[in-house]
Amino acid sequence: MITSVQNEKVKSWNKLKKKKDRLYTGTFLIEGFHLIEEVHTSNWNINEIILQEGIDAPDYSKHYPVTVVSTNVFKNISNTRSPQGIAAIVQVKQMKWKDFQNVLLVDALQDPGNLGTIIRTAVAAGFDAIILGENTVDMYNDKVIRSTQGTLFHIPIFQEDLLKKIPELKCDGFTICASALKDATLFSEAVIDGKIALIVGNEGAGISEEILALADTVMKIPIKGKAESLNVSVAAGILMYHLTR
Repeated sequence: MITSVQNEKVKSWNKLKKKKDRLYTGTFLIEGFHLIEEVHTSNWNINEIILQEGIDAPDYSKHYPVTVVSTNVFKNISNTRSPQGIAAIVQVKQMKWKDFQNVLLVDALQDPGNLGTIIRTAVAAGFDAIILGENTVDMYNDKVIRSTQGTLFHIPIFQEDLLKKIPELKCDGFTICASALKDATLFSEAVIDGKIALIVGNEGAGISEEILALADTVMKIPIKGKAESLNVSVAAGILMYHLTR
């Protein structure tokens, strides 16, 4: 059992809290029974399970290397206020592009909770894939992962330059839809058939002008009360469900 926070393995786990180290190792850390079970039942790879002393190991843990640590060590690596006593190191999965029909594009979204909620909603709404543009929060950020409730492991997510990717999608037969308030059609009046790529943007600035200019259709959600706009994850959910109805 590892009892020291100065142990080299503990130091390597803590480094995964930083994006640069996640990129360097090609791994990331997750916590909690539910998230780890979601990985186990998906086609992602678990490199190692970290178990706090006194915590019963789930049945699936027999398929992976397990390292037992002291309560103090687990608290040291944990990102949550009330740790469940189980964590895992997961291998980043390289996704393959397929014949997708409904794709969500995310432009420069910054809030991890928003991104996690959007990923979770995209899975629920029946979208096939997600493309994260440059300057979007890292999908392996611990707050993003927790907000997805494990749906992260059930939808292909790519990281691309949207200015380059959108023309490729157009050539592949996608209609590019964007969410914005200016010069936009009410989403309920937009008639869109075939393959759809929906763009949502930054919480404050929205979609960049360069990317917005590439859209075939710009849609807006009516604001009936005294609010300037909707939260981006709420807006994304409304539009995704509308487009896949």
